Amino acid sequence: MSTEQNFLDVKIMGREYRVACTPEERDGLLAAVDLVDNKMREIAQRTKSTIAERVAVMAALNIAHEYLSAPGAVGQKKEIDYAVDSSDAKRRIANMGVRIGTVLAPQQQLDF
Repeated sequence: MSTEQNFLDVKIMGREYRVACTPEERDGLLAAVDLVDNKMREIAQRTKSTIAERVAVMAALNIAHEYLSAPGAVGQKKEIDYAVDSSDAKRRIANMGVRIGTVLAPQQQLDF
C-alpha cells in the first residue's frame, strides 16, 4: 500500500468534508460515506432534527447497533480479532474523527 496521502472531498448531508485516503482506500471510503449519509438523512427525516451533531451521533449509534447485532458478531468476535489486524483501521478512523471534529467545531458555534 502506498504511503502517499491523497485527499478526497465528500459530501454528507450537503456538507463538504475533505478526508485523507490512499487510492486503495477510496472505494471503501466512498461506501462508508454513502452509508453514513443515507443513515443521517433517514434519521434527520424521521426525527425532524436539523442539528447535525445530534443526527450524527444517532446515526453512529444506529450503525454500531446494526453492526453488533449482525449474526455472529458477538460469538465470533475472538476469531475476527485474530484473523484481522484492525489497529490500522482504528487509527485511520480516529484520524478521520479528529479531522471531522476540527471542521465541525466552527459549525457548532453557529448552531447555538
